[in-house]
Amino acid sequence: MGLYPHARRVGNLLFLSGIGPRNAETDEIPGLKLDKHGQFQSFDFEAQCHSVFKNVRTVLEESGSSWDKLVDVTVFLVDMKRDFHIYNRIYAEYFKDNQPCRTTVSVNSLPSAIAIELKCIATIE
Repeated sequence: MGLYPHARRVGNLLFLSGIGPRNAETDEIPGLKLDKHGQFQSFDFEAQCHSVFKNVRTVLEESGSSWDKLVDVTVFLVDMKRDFHIYNRIYAEYFKDNQPCRTTVSVNSLPSAIAIELKCIATIE
């Protein structure tokens, strides 16, 4: 999607670039099926939520941090009215033990057909 690192360490903080739900191995967007003309055939926002949390966890762990060390999460949703209640429910499952600061904003679009992206800060030793 562009020239940037997935994570960058500054002191004891780890800053994650915007992380979306794309499958790192296949580049597919979970929960999204498009026809040959790029028109939506099916959409599952829950699948994108689970995938973006999985991707964040992977980047954290590959960078030497972990899920429980998240201190700040900014969430970008393309459709706040449609997706916020689903996102909020799934977020509560993943963050019941660790509760970082959180901001959720609605955006007009993201740099592909994804519906959610997270920007995170974690501590690192």
